[in-house]
Amino acid sequence: MSTYNVNLHEAIYSLSDALDLVGVTHIHHGKRVAYMAAECGKQLGWNGPHLDELFQAAILHDSGVSKTMVHAQLAQMAWENEADHCKLGAALLASSPLLSHLSDTVLHHHTHWTVLKDMDLPLEVKLRANCIYMVDRVDVLALAYQLEGQDILLGKEEIRDKIFKRGGDWFCPELVDAFIQVSGSDAFWFTLESGHVNGYLATWLSHFPERSMEFHELRSLVHVFSCIVDAKSPFTKEHSDGVANLARYLGGLFQLPEETCEMLELVGLLHDIGKLRVPDDLLEKPGILNEEELVIMRRHSFDTYCILKNIRGLERVSLWALQHHERMDGTGYPNQLKGVDLSLEARIVAVADVFQALAQARPYRGPLEQLVIMTLLKLEAEEGKLDEKVVAAVEANLQECWRAAVESMPIKGAME
Repeated sequence: MSTYNVNLHEAIYSLSDALDLVGVTHIHHGKRVAYMAAECGKQLGWNGPHLDELFQAAILHDSGVSKTMVHAQLAQMAWENEADHCKLGAALLASSPLLSHLSDTVLHHHTHWTVLKDMDLPLEVKLRANCIYMVDRVDVLALAYQLEGQDILLGKEEIRDKIFKRGGDWFCPELVDAFIQVSGSDAFWFTLESGHVNGYLATWLSHFPERSMEFHELRSLVHVFSCIVDAKSPFTKEHSDGVANLARYLGGLFQLPEETCEMLELVGLLHDIGKLRVPDDLLEKPGILNEEELVIMRRHSFDTYCILKNIRGLERVSLWALQHHERMDGTGYPNQLKGVDLSLEARIVAVADVFQALAQARPYRGPLEQLVIMTLLKLEAEEGKLDEKVVAAVEANLQECWRAAVESMPIKGAME
């Protein structure tokens, strides 16, 4: 199994970019929360790993939010079942060895201090979670002014007063005092603007180099991305896993190097991350998409690329993900590339994506049987859209391809 040099902090930043796609009006929420939490932590004298873990947990605190409807609730100060997304996010982060240390913090980032202070948790976890809760609500209060087209400084004192009054109840008094100290300046609020907060985070990224990780660690990190996408709709559930398994299996059939097969698996997991921008009702529409809806849907591969391209070590993954809807005859998207411009790996991912989508239920049809899928794939190949050699490999190994795509069972035989 290969090892990879990947910048974990760049991956976390990119995951925050993916989460931003879910909310149109509340974009960069995670980044703003991370900035404000870090400023409060510094005021309290936190540094090193303690401050970095606060930053990481803050930027990923809403990783349990995939659905547009749920994201809309985040703009409220409180709502029924608000803990649900905390539980989902915590479980998701716990699934990755590289992020599991953030799980308890995310789990309790909507827990009132009166409850949290008596829980059987390390004090630093309690303070991290409650700090994120506090500045998360600050951002919600600030958003109300932005949506009304008002300058944030007009609401500065009102926001500070609302947070101050919840000290000792919702929020730890020590954290409230730190917030009151750091938020007194105009510059604190100006930095919440997109360009400035991104610059703040860029400085954070510059402090952390790439690190070597084994494939299972990298895959667990990538799987967090894919789970967020697949949770968006019952019709996308497990799609990414199926494409990942089938793409890797097909790579083995073509005797591609093990590292390339691993990269194909990662592409399968990540190829649809851009669909987080697509509204839930569009993904679940039972009828044919109209022209406007198709335009919205078609940009997801480009959005995927924009998220992944900034993670050093995953350059090939981002490129193949960008091209998974390109077609051999140039009728695909987003770059209308032709076969000569498409690598074998990109062609494999395209076939794996079509196969798995046909094998899975969609709002407008049920899952198709193996022979029907094979007929449709061959027709696409005959029309010059999908690669004939890749489709032929699927036909020659149809049962194994079905198992890989539908049963989500990694098939190793052809890769050993």
